Amino acid sequence: MNTNSEDHLDYQRRILGEFIKSQRKLAQLSLRELAERTNISNPYLSQIERGLHEPSVRILRSISNALNVSLGSLLSHIGQSDGSAEIAPDSSHPVVETAIYSDPRLSQYQKEVLVATYRTFVASSEPDPLKHKHHEPKAGSKKTRNKIH
Repeated sequence: MNTNSEDHLDYQRRILGEFIKSQRKLAQLSLRELAERTNISNPYLSQIERGLHEPSVRILRSISNALNVSLGSLLSHIGQSDGSAEIAPDSSHPVVETAIYSDPRLSQYQKEVLVATYRTFVASSEPDPLKHKHHEPKAGSKKTRNKIH
């Protein structure tokens, strides 16, 4: 494996680890609490967060369940970027993502972690249309017959 590929893999592991760490902190969990919830050792979880190991899908599934983050969201951080090009802003949220990407005080790595975290928040706050659908009572039902007009 050449150095470029190794650097790329290191970068991907760091992005994934930072995302997991940011989600853990947002969930207000200590590393130890997350380790208990996932049945993953504290040292191994710490190494994942620091980008020293690339976890298996089984480990990622356990982490995603404990953090209430989709497995797809975690998997998207593996292979998300090559570190040389910016991720294009999501067209449904261009102002926020453009602001993040245009901030010269942030490194590319920090921008990607922030955007990934932002996208996770947005995705988790979108209402489920089936869950919140307002149902009108059917004509002739007890609810409509007993209404006083």
